[in-house]
Amino acid sequence: MFSYKYLTQNHLKGFDKYKYSAIDTSPISKYMMHPTWNFITKFIPKWVAPNLLTFAGFLCMVVCTAILFIYDYDFTAAGRPGVTEIEEYRIPNIIFTLCAFLVFMAYNLDGVDGKQARRLGVSGPLGEMFDHGLDSYIVFLIPYCLISVYGRDYYSLSEFRAYLILMSIVLNFYVSHWEKYNTGTLYLPWGYDFSMWVSVLLFLQAGIYGPAVYKVYVFGNVKFVEALEAAIHATGLFTTLPIAIYNVWMSYKNKTGNMYSTLESMRPIWSMLAMTVTTTVWALCSPNNIIEKDPRVFFLAFGTVFSNIASRLIVAEMSKQRCDTISWLNIPLITTMVISLYQPHLERVALHVFFLFAIAAHVHYGVCVVRQMCDHFQIKCFIVPKEKRK
Repeated sequence: MFSYKYLTQNHLKGFDKYKYSAIDTSPISKYMMHPTWNFITKFIPKWVAPNLLTFAGFLCMVVCTAILFIYDYDFTAAGRPGVTEIEEYRIPNIIFTLCAFLVFMAYNLDGVDGKQARRLGVSGPLGEMFDHGLDSYIVFLIPYCLISVYGRDYYSLSEFRAYLILMSIVLNFYVSHWEKYNTGTLYLPWGYDFSMWVSVLLFLQAGIYGPAVYKVYVFGNVKFVEALEAAIHATGLFTTLPIAIYNVWMSYKNKTGNMYSTLESMRPIWSMLAMTVTTTVWALCSPNNIIEKDPRVFFLAFGTVFSNIASRLIVAEMSKQRCDTISWLNIPLITTMVISLYQPHLERVALHVFFLFAIAAHVHYGVCVVRQMCDHFQIKCFIVPKEKRK
């Protein structure tokens, strides 16, 4: 079942030659987090595999998502549509506190896994691919979970605007890896560490004071969540995107990157463009207004397809192979959208079937790729070799 070979021999040869290259100039990361993670790593037993730490961080976000799935399936526990005044919330504050802890753990486990790998001398392409592949899901799951803090009342945003925020955040992640696809170097954006701390604090504030703490105007008629929305969009448009374009341009000018043709350099864009156009058209044209009726599954299906497309780009960039022009998962996505538009009575069923299919396809891809790389490098994903434990 999980023995399918997604990676070609050229992929594997590319991984054999892979050298890690990343630049992290974030002051938070450099002066606060890296020293902290170096200190914490000293107390981690040597038998704990770095990939186990990575997976544990991912599981923290899975647990966070599952809890909110149960307590707030329709995103109304912190405010229902049509409500204009602060009401009694239907989600215990302790849930938000727990979410803050889980996000904090996911962030720090993601930070110490690389430290543990270098400490044990087991760094390699499998660890980076595994880490960044799971990050492509985590980067979606964190803001996805934060929607439950704000609800859907007068003080919040429409579900479509929430979808646009999710899109903006995941596109920042994708742009960084498009940048690496062309330059060969991952430039870690300053916003990453800052956004992780902000996410923890947003959950923590809601845990201490309740979600009513965000049902306010910050200045004039601008609500808190609207200011947050503007900041998120501005971060991508005015920092991440222009800096990535500049770094790609400089790599061509200085001949330090992969020197792809113009068409080849733009190749990663088409899969993402096809997905975002499809889901946006579906959200806007849905005969049953599916984004309002079942936002939980609609968003999660979007995030799953995104993670799959991003993971395939990560594999391509690390192995220096051409990425997919159009990810095959776009085909069932488009098919599901068409069914929904022309057979409205099947829309919700079609969405749920596609969601389960996308989850299964993505898990299959991830497990098969990891197993194939483990076989190629003759290592075990979650076990530290005996000689490295001493």
